[in-house]
Amino acid sequence: MNRFVLNETSYHGSGAINAIADEMKARGFKKAFVASDPDLIKFGVTKKVLDVLENANLEYVVFSDIKPNPTIENVQAGVEAYKASGAEVIVAVGGGSSIDTAKAIGIIITNPEFADVRSLEGVAPTKNKCVPIIAVPTTAGTAAEVTINYVITDVENNRKMVCVDVHDIPVVAVVDPDMMETMPKGLTAATGMDALTHAIEGYITKGAWELSDMFHLKAIEIIARSLRGAVENTKEGRLDMALGQYVAGMGFSNVGLGIVHSMAHPLGALYDTPHGIANAIILPTVMEYNAPVTGDKYKYIAIAMGVKGVDAMTQEEYRVAAIDAVKKLASDVGIPATLKGIVKEEDIPFLAESAYNDACRPGNPKDTSIEDITALYKSLL
Repeated sequence: MNRFVLNETSYHGSGAINAIADEMKARGFKKAFVASDPDLIKFGVTKKVLDVLENANLEYVVFSDIKPNPTIENVQAGVEAYKASGAEVIVAVGGGSSIDTAKAIGIIITNPEFADVRSLEGVAPTKNKCVPIIAVPTTAGTAAEVTINYVITDVENNRKMVCVDVHDIPVVAVVDPDMMETMPKGLTAATGMDALTHAIEGYITKGAWELSDMFHLKAIEIIARSLRGAVENTKEGRLDMALGQYVAGMGFSNVGLGIVHSMAHPLGALYDTPHGIANAIILPTVMEYNAPVTGDKYKYIAIAMGVKGVDAMTQEEYRVAAIDAVKKLASDVGIPATLKGIVKEEDIPFLAESAYNDACRPGNPKDTSIEDITALYKSLL
């Protein structure tokens, strides 16, 4: 049996944020708890949403104690702030950090027996849907607005906790490319490669099936053709990437990921490495590692990446072609090729063990080991 979970409602396209007020009123919500990170507030991005609420005479309170890799402490502060707010809905404005924080807050509010944030790691047996969330992404990458996953950093133990819960999915996703137009080139590239990693890992994961394959192949195609333009801030590139990353999220949220994410998570926890950059650097190497167990799937990845003449290639050739196309895209948008300068060799045993214990690891198409992951990290230095 396969299960598929998606938002109740999603809005796409320029100006989509105006639907937030309509959705709040239709659902009887009068006050919003707006969760957004300090930089988005500072640069006026969050204000676009606040203006929509004000123009509709809807009340709100803003919570901004959110770090780029949100922590247990951020969640705990958010839970207390929500309790004091009198709000009925969370409007999460931002990238994965804001939306992930909102998910954890919303789950704890309705499932107070999980007030210990660490108890949410993995697949927590929560019973109640979280506080309703309207998610407004400002990056084209994490797809947190459509997934049942969130990641919280346990600073004390230098690790990221991957939490998977069908009760946390936002009821409404508002994917407005206008909210993404102020992203700098580096962030656009990193989050875009994160989206590509979602699509490729989701396509080859052990849990993949026909319905998820449909989303992942289309996402690879959209991202491959649009990420370069999005980095240059073209309107078409931004619009396509907003859609492509969402489509990838529709798939991977339901079938899982693999060891690219398992290896990236501890880099974020230990070094605060941006998640998208870590994924982008690791992805081609892990694709090479996984290739022998992927059947003909790299053929269709290569075609979706825009490689010509794939039908005439041997299996070995199209596998190389798919990996090379990923490397070329990463290079074109300015992603480093190695982990040199990021990873300290003496930390590799800890990183490898953390990656092996990560919730994404079991979905990898090739069964792996701490020794294999150690070798992968070393090969990237």
